[in-house]
Amino acid sequence: MSVNAKKIFDEALELEQEIIADRRVIHKNPEVGSELPKTKEYVKKKLAQTGCEDTQICGSGIVSTITGKEPGRCILLRADMDALNIRENTELDFRSGNGNMHACGHDMHTAMLLGAARLLKKHQNEIKGTVKLVFQPDEEGFTGAKEMLKAGVLTSPVPQAGFSLHVNSGMPSGIVLCGRGTFMAGCTLFRISINGAGCHGAMPEKGIDPINIAAHVYLSLQEITSREISAKIPAVVTIGKFMSGKAPNIIPQKAVLEGTIRTFDRELSKKILKRIETIACSTAKAFRGSAVVEEISSAPPLINNPELVNQMGDYVEEMFGAGVVYRLDEGGMGSEDFASYTYEIPCAYLLLGAGTKQENPLFGKPMHNEKVVFNEDILAKGAAIHAYCAMKWLESNL
Repeated sequence: MSVNAKKIFDEALELEQEIIADRRVIHKNPEVGSELPKTKEYVKKKLAQTGCEDTQICGSGIVSTITGKEPGRCILLRADMDALNIRENTELDFRSGNGNMHACGHDMHTAMLLGAARLLKKHQNEIKGTVKLVFQPDEEGFTGAKEMLKAGVLTSPVPQAGFSLHVNSGMPSGIVLCGRGTFMAGCTLFRISINGAGCHGAMPEKGIDPINIAAHVYLSLQEITSREISAKIPAVVTIGKFMSGKAPNIIPQKAVLEGTIRTFDRELSKKILKRIETIACSTAKAFRGSAVVEEISSAPPLINNPELVNQMGDYVEEMFGAGVVYRLDEGGMGSEDFASYTYEIPCAYLLLGAGTKQENPLFGKPMHNEKVVFNEDILAKGAAIHAYCAMKWLESNL
């Protein structure tokens, strides 16, 4: 008997308050990076209550498998769990107070996958194979996916497909965006450390000013994308962190710039990083200082498998109608470390609209903003999409 789309969504709606409660607990206690002790324990507890066994495979990474009566293939569903080092500035009753914030919706993702686990467990006897649930840390730092892969997330059993869903603020609630091909840019995080010589602010000639050097480096980096790369080729270099000094009357010893390179071409990203190194070191030398450039971490461009994306889009349409799904063959400059999975197995990474300001003045703030608020009404829909797409894909690919 084929899995019923309407039934799965109706059951997800029955679970809506549980899914919302999960989301709010996780939202109120955000953790950053690869070690997420509270989040990990919460997810493990909820999986156990659902009847799912889990395995901790690296840091705070959790894997749980649900296998049906009939043997078959395996599909991986992934949710990220980490937050950002941003102090939340919303009026939510369950807002964070610890200086971190789920400003990218990973709390939504984790809650939706926990909801999907409940649905899948309920329909376990109907699953034509195995669903592998993956709860991953440190997506934001671009180490999580790589560490999970290194730890063997794609073994025992081996998945033949991967699926992930990401909420998107500013997009109408419930709309699902299906991007085929290279859907998201690769991102390289880099650090420039500039060394000078500290001295009294009244006598700058006795030192070497690293802030002055850093300012010249910052301005010079803008030349890379504006004068060395064709305007037809997407490339973005952003400095998001500039640190130096502790007092207004002291020229400090050091300045640090941190930023990102985003392109759809890994070789171009390497070339830009090399140019950043050349510009930074040469500029520092010209002003009597020195510079060191290092790569912090990176994620490659995310490549969605067109056939799998079309299949998943079809399944979503079966649940909610054709007007909900938008398909496109172009991507944006945002980055996502789920990309690392896309080079190992066919993957589909879809965006789920989480609200616009026209729907509610609280919605629609940019992702990674201190005031961003996501529409919780989409949580049940996200859980249903995970569960139905997994079951339907296994059924259709025996």
